[in-house]
Amino acid sequence: MTTPYPNYISPEGFAKLRAEYDHLLGVERPAIVEVVSWAAGNGDRSENGDYLYGRKRMREIDFQLKRLSKKMKDAKVVDARQQGDKSRVYFGATVTIADEDDNHRIVTLVGNDETDIEAGRIGWSSPIARALRGAAIGDLHRVMLPSGEKEYEVMAIRYPD
Repeated sequence: MTTPYPNYISPEGFAKLRAEYDHLLGVERPAIVEVVSWAAGNGDRSENGDYLYGRKRMREIDFQLKRLSKKMKDAKVVDARQQGDKSRVYFGATVTIADEDDNHRIVTLVGNDETDIEAGRIGWSSPIARALRGAAIGDLHRVMLPSGEKEYEVMAIRYPD
Protein backbone atom coordinates (compact mmCIF):
# COMPACT_ATOMS: atom_id res chain seq x y z
CA MET A 1 0.00 0.00 0.00
CA THR A 2 1.44 3.36 -0.96
CA THR A 3 0.73 6.63 0.79
CA PRO A 4 -0.41 9.70 -1.12
CA TYR A 5 2.62 11.59 0.19
CA PRO A 6 6.26 10.81 -0.52
CA ASN A 7 8.17 9.56 2.50
CA TYR A 8 10.29 12.68 2.87
CA ILE A 9 13.05 12.55 5.45
CA SER A 10 15.94 14.82 6.40
CA PRO A 11 19.54 13.63 5.97
CA GLU A 12 19.81 13.48 9.78
CA GLY A 13 16.61 11.41 10.05
CA PHE A 14 17.84 9.00 7.39
CA ALA A 15 21.17 8.65 9.23
CA LYS A 16 19.26 7.71 12.41
CA LEU A 17 17.28 5.04 10.55
CA ARG A 18 20.51 3.69 9.04
CA ALA A 19 22.25 3.66 12.45
CA GLU A 20 19.34 1.76 14.02
CA TYR A 21 19.36 -0.75 11.15
CA ASP A 22 23.13 -1.24 11.38
CA HIS A 23 22.98 -1.70 15.17
CA LEU A 24 20.23 -4.32 14.93
CA LEU A 25 21.95 -6.19 12.11
CA GLY A 26 25.54 -5.90 13.32
CA VAL A 27 25.22 -6.01 17.13
CA GLU A 28 21.88 -7.22 18.49
CA ARG A 29 21.05 -9.97 16.00
CA PRO A 30 24.47 -11.68 16.15
CA ALA A 31 24.32 -11.63 19.97
CA ILE A 32 20.86 -13.25 19.96
CA VAL A 33 21.95 -15.84 17.39
CA GLU A 34 24.84 -16.76 19.69
CA VAL A 35 22.52 -17.15 22.71
CA VAL A 36 20.02 -19.23 20.71
CA SER A 37 22.78 -21.50 19.38
CA TRP A 38 24.16 -22.00 22.89
CA ALA A 39 20.67 -22.67 24.30
CA ALA A 40 19.82 -25.10 21.50
CA GLY A 41 22.89 -27.12 22.43
CA ASN A 42 21.62 -27.55 25.99
CA GLY A 43 18.99 -30.11 25.06
CA ASP A 44 15.23 -29.82 25.59
CA ARG A 45 14.18 -26.66 23.80
CA SER A 46 10.55 -26.69 24.90
CA GLU A 47 11.44 -25.64 28.46
CA ASN A 48 14.59 -23.67 27.71
CA GLY A 49 13.88 -20.01 28.49
CA ASP A 50 17.02 -18.74 26.78
CA TYR A 51 16.09 -20.57 23.61
CA LEU A 52 12.41 -19.52 23.63
CA TYR A 53 13.12 -15.88 24.50
CA GLY A 54 16.01 -15.76 22.03
CA ARG A 55 13.87 -17.05 19.16
CA LYS A 56 11.13 -14.57 20.04
CA ARG A 57 13.61 -11.70 20.19
CA MET A 58 15.17 -12.79 16.88
CA ARG A 59 11.72 -12.62 15.21
CA GLU A 60 11.22 -9.12 16.65
CA ILE A 61 14.63 -8.00 15.35
CA ASP A 62 13.94 -9.49 11.91
CA PHE A 63 10.60 -7.66 11.79
CA GLN A 64 12.32 -4.38 12.76
CA LEU A 65 15.01 -4.91 10.12
CA LYS A 66 12.37 -5.50 7.47
CA ARG A 67 10.42 -2.40 8.57
CA LEU A 68 13.53 -0.19 8.61
CA SER A 69 14.70 -1.55 5.26
CA LYS A 70 11.36 -0.66 3.67
CA LYS A 71 11.39 2.82 5.21
CA MET A 72 14.89 3.49 3.92
CA LYS A 73 14.02 2.14 0.47
CA ASP A 74 10.90 4.34 0.24
CA ALA A 75 12.55 7.42 1.77
CA LYS A 76 13.18 10.53 -0.28
CA VAL A 77 15.98 12.42 1.45
CA VAL A 78 15.46 16.18 1.28
CA ASP A 79 18.01 18.68 2.54
CA ALA A 80 16.08 21.78 3.64
CA ARG A 81 19.26 23.89 3.34
CA GLN A 82 19.03 23.48 -0.44
CA GLN A 83 15.43 24.69 -0.70
CA GLY A 84 15.17 27.09 -3.62
CA ASP A 85 12.17 29.22 -2.62
CA LYS A 86 12.66 30.11 1.03
CA SER A 87 9.74 32.54 1.05
CA ARG A 88 7.23 29.66 1.20
CA VAL A 89 6.69 26.72 3.54
CA TYR A 90 8.10 23.45 2.27
CA PHE A 91 9.72 20.40 3.84
CA GLY A 92 12.24 21.34 6.52
CA ALA A 93 10.87 24.83 7.13
CA THR A 94 10.59 26.18 10.66
CA VAL A 95 7.38 28.20 10.76
CA THR A 96 6.02 30.58 13.35
CA ILE A 97 2.23 30.50 13.31
CA ALA A 98 -0.39 32.38 15.32
CA ASP A 99 -3.94 31.22 16.02
CA GLU A 100 -7.12 33.33 16.39
CA ASP A 101 -6.21 34.11 20.03
CA ASP A 102 -2.74 35.35 18.98
CA ASN A 103 -1.04 32.34 20.57
CA HIS A 104 2.26 31.84 18.75
CA ARG A 105 3.67 28.42 18.04
CA ILE A 106 6.86 27.39 16.25
CA VAL A 107 6.80 24.16 14.25
CA THR A 108 9.29 22.49 11.93
CA LEU A 109 7.99 20.32 9.09
CA VAL A 110 9.89 17.03 9.18
CA GLY A 111 9.46 13.49 7.92
CA ASN A 112 6.76 11.40 9.56
CA ASP A 113 9.46 9.19 11.10
CA GLU A 114 11.11 12.23 12.71
CA THR A 115 8.06 13.64 14.48
CA ASP A 116 8.62 14.98 18.00
CA ILE A 117 5.70 17.10 19.19
CA GLU A 118 7.51 18.20 22.36
CA ALA A 119 10.31 19.70 20.22
CA GLY A 120 7.84 21.26 17.75
CA ARG A 121 8.74 18.82 14.96
CA ILE A 122 5.54 17.87 13.12
CA GLY A 123 5.18 15.18 10.48
CA TRP A 124 4.95 16.20 6.84
CA SER A 125 1.53 14.59 6.46
CA SER A 126 0.01 15.95 9.70
CA PRO A 127 -3.05 18.22 9.32
CA ILE A 128 -1.13 21.39 10.25
CA ALA A 129 1.77 20.59 7.91
CA ARG A 130 -0.60 19.82 5.03
CA ALA A 131 -2.36 23.16 5.60
CA LEU A 132 0.91 25.10 5.74
CA ARG A 133 2.53 23.62 2.61
CA GLY A 134 3.26 26.34 0.09
CA ALA A 135 2.13 29.11 2.43
CA ALA A 136 3.86 32.51 2.56
CA ILE A 137 4.16 35.00 5.41
CA GLY A 138 0.76 36.56 6.12
CA ASP A 139 -1.27 33.66 4.66
CA LEU A 140 -4.23 32.40 6.69
CA HIS A 141 -5.01 28.68 6.73
CA ARG A 142 -7.82 26.72 8.36
CA VAL A 143 -6.90 23.38 9.89
CA MET A 144 -9.25 20.66 11.06
CA LEU A 145 -7.78 19.26 14.27
CA PRO A 146 -9.21 16.64 16.64
CA SER A 147 -10.14 19.51 18.97
CA GLY A 148 -11.98 21.32 16.17
CA GLU A 149 -11.23 23.79 13.40
CA LYS A 150 -8.53 26.42 13.92
CA GLU A 151 -7.20 29.20 11.76
CA TYR A 152 -3.48 29.92 11.68
CA GLU A 153 -1.56 32.83 10.22
CA VAL A 154 1.99 32.33 9.03
CA MET A 155 4.15 34.86 10.89
CA ALA A 156 7.69 33.76 9.91
CA ILE A 157 9.48 31.14 7.83
CA ARG A 158 13.06 29.97 8.41
CA TYR A 159 15.22 27.31 6.83
CA PRO A 160 18.46 25.90 8.23
CA ASP A 161 21.65 27.59 7.04
